[in-house]
Amino acid sequence: MNKTEILEIFNNSNPQLLEQLAQEAQKITRQYFGKTMSLYAPLYLSNHCANQCVYCGFHASLDIPRLKLDETEIEQECQALALTGIQSILLLTGESRKHTPPEYLETAIKIAKKYFASIAVEVYPLETAEYARLNAVGCDGVTVFQETYDRERYKILHPAGKKSNYDYRYQAPQRIALGGMRQITLGPLLGLADWRQDVLALYEHLRTLEKEFSGVDYTLSFPRLRQLSDYNDLSYLVSDADLVKIICLTRIIFPRVGINISTRESAEFRDKVVHFGATKISAGSSTQVGGYAPVTERLALSGEVSERSRTVEGSRGVGLRTAQFEINDNRSVSEVKAMLERQGFDPVFTDWRCLEIC
Repeated sequence: MNKTEILEIFNNSNPQLLEQLAQEAQKITRQYFGKTMSLYAPLYLSNHCANQCVYCGFHASLDIPRLKLDETEIEQECQALALTGIQSILLLTGESRKHTPPEYLETAIKIAKKYFASIAVEVYPLETAEYARLNAVGCDGVTVFQETYDRERYKILHPAGKKSNYDYRYQAPQRIALGGMRQITLGPLLGLADWRQDVLALYEHLRTLEKEFSGVDYTLSFPRLRQLSDYNDLSYLVSDADLVKIICLTRIIFPRVGINISTRESAEFRDKVVHFGATKISAGSSTQVGGYAPVTERLALSGEVSERSRTVEGSRGVGLRTAQFEINDNRSVSEVKAMLERQGFDPVFTDWRCLEIC
């Protein structure tokens, strides 16, 4: 399918076409993935950020509490999250190399490895050798979003910070693969530019990576903009129907690629799209730093109250936020698992391929 044909489908609003795409996508997904659905959860380590992304709830100019978990707090977060049954996690930070250097990430991965079978990270782009170091201590995947592939929009949206370097970010997946990671997740943040052009560019990006690094497992993600900041440009919003179309067409064009649907989407939407191409969804998610073991619980687990803990507890008072974006599906892990089972899916908590390879 060439670009012209893809654009024709994207621009066609006929409901019958969408139904045809959904049926074909469902058929292909069953052929390659059966009725399994992988579950994971994000774990936010820090919201310090050095970038000025105008749409993000973490950007450096925002006056919000800036938090960073220490080793004890990371351990307590992992303990709390592991109790839910989750075995695959995504460790996230704001993009501040100063506050969360590679050494800090290595420590977090080592701690998480005691509790989880599969660990991925979503952090600022690193060098190849740094990705290799993370891989050596137990990280098997990396998520990196280009945000938008429109260079002009990218300049406007990322006016300062290391992230303003479009090419360095675009080339991150190559460095990730060279660093030995077996899983790479990439995609645009839908709602920042023309979604049709962004998805086309993503397809080209993926094709290039598949040719150069055929042994990597790729997952595509299509998060929609959910801001907590003052960004209010609504020119590029993506409808539910358009997102379903994106997911279905992606499955048809890339039958073996993973497709992730996060809790940015509503429970109702996610309950439907698990049938049309999705292979991985988050569950029981928190986008708060320290969101799984609240401070009072962490203090109880540790058996001590430090001056630092008192300060952090105060900074997490009612009305103060540390989340990157609003969650639209607040269901627990057990509730998401039950939903999948009702619909005939087999929820998968452990990526056994990772245990065999890593």
